[in-house]
Amino acid sequence: MKIENITDVFFDLDHTLWDFDKNSSLTFQKIFQLNQIEVNISEFLSFYEPINLNYWKLYREEKIDKASLRFGRLNDAFLSINKVIKKEKIVKLSEDYITHLTSFNHLFENTIDVLEYLSVRYNLHIITNGFEEVQQKKLSQSNIDHYFKTVTNSEQVGVKKPNPIIFNYAIEVAKTNVKQSIMIGDNYEADILGAHNIGMDTIFFNISNHSNEQKIKQINNLIQLKTFL
Repeated sequence: MKIENITDVFFDLDHTLWDFDKNSSLTFQKIFQLNQIEVNISEFLSFYEPINLNYWKLYREEKIDKASLRFGRLNDAFLSINKVIKKEKIVKLSEDYITHLTSFNHLFENTIDVLEYLSVRYNLHIITNGFEEVQQKKLSQSNIDHYFKTVTNSEQVGVKKPNPIIFNYAIEVAKTNVKQSIMIGDNYEADILGAHNIGMDTIFFNISNHSNEQKIKQINNLIQLKTFL
């Protein structure tokens, strides 16, 4: 069922359009090889991925800073697989990770098709909690930056999703209003509840098929956006 009266569509970037897990995995393979770190990459990632998500939650809640996130997620992952890595090496790996992350720019299935479809019908925008110096590279190097009228980053605003300030800021920069806008993202807390809290409509990109009792619009493939928009 089509949603009426929408003029502006806001997307999250990581885990919604840009395939973070795939690109991150390839980056780790590259930097471990460069730094001669011998680990079982599958085992490492099985610990790193949930640890990373938890660190990002702490970061969203302003409980840790960027440096603590970058170091802590790697340090904890190595500890989890009983791999002893010196602090100086972890710092270097964390820097190398950011440097090389945008070497890989895999997008989710149907991303380009959907952006082509939506861009002739709506104004498209990004709202992201990712690091400012990395997010613009992801957009440009994956060749999707030209689809978006505005990009709102948490570092430029000073707060992170789900804080209402970042959503209101994005709405203002886009020169639109809440009732004509919709938010699409994979993080239920940051994207969906955050947008709902300012009265914004949402579509949950539930690619992991998390059970959710809330009666919200959701998809598990981006092509399904054509059902709603």
